[in-house]
Amino acid sequence: MAKKAKAEAVEVAPQETVVKEAPVQTKKPAKPSWEIKDRIYYLKGNKSPLTLTIPSRHTSKHSLLYFDKESGVQKEIRYATNQSSPLVEDQKGEATLGHITFKDGDLKVPKEKQNLQKLLSLYHPLRGKLYEEFSAVEEATDQLDILDLQIDAMNAARNIDIDHGEAILRVELGSKVATMSSKEIKRDLMLFARNNPQLFIQLANDDNVQLRNIAIRAAEAGIIVLSQDQRTFTWGSNGRKLMNVPFDENPYSAFAAFLKTDEGVEIYKSIDKKL
Repeated sequence: MAKKAKAEAVEVAPQETVVKEAPVQTKKPAKPSWEIKDRIYYLKGNKSPLTLTIPSRHTSKHSLLYFDKESGVQKEIRYATNQSSPLVEDQKGEATLGHITFKDGDLKVPKEKQNLQKLLSLYHPLRGKLYEEFSAVEEATDQLDILDLQIDAMNAARNIDIDHGEAILRVELGSKVATMSSKEIKRDLMLFARNNPQLFIQLANDDNVQLRNIAIRAAEAGIIVLSQDQRTFTWGSNGRKLMNVPFDENPYSAFAAFLKTDEGVEIYKSIDKKL
């Protein structure tokens, strides 16, 4: 009797499918695109001469070269009114040279003059040294920073005590402060904080300013006396010497520094009681 061979079942382990991940491609940051628009350039330092002409082509007297970092080559530039590029190597045929002239401190270049705009914005070596391109965003940022500083300074001026305020104003107005009322001091202090906030904050945080004011007030009241040669401070009551002023120093600044020493602290306390 023939036996049928039974096929033995063979179990096959399932094969794992290996999926290869695609390499991650890192995108290079895109270069900022050049915007077609009207542009304004202005001279730095609030200068506004009637006219000022800057170099528009490379000469032995005025070097107009642009260093290309990608190629490592210096490239000659010039303003040619009939060429689309400010780079000499890209200009073809006869070039009609033009002048670059600022009038009353600025230069307005319409969007049609792309060659001149690119020369001034991208290639000219005097950009950032003699002139800058106007940016509404940067202008707004600068104005916002100034407004924030003015607010901080005016808040400090409003809350400052009258003696400290007098000390700060004395730096600006001198002895005139002694004849001003408290309301006049407060008013001028607020105006000073608004018009020159950075200097105001520096003076408000300077201990020597207040000590110097105390020294001046004490001299005005006759509590202390500064010799005619401005070399020696003495007591007004008995003429006893308090200190010698170091050579080539402001006497009241020197006396303010002296009041911070161990010996000067006791003198400060005595002056403060008499004021």
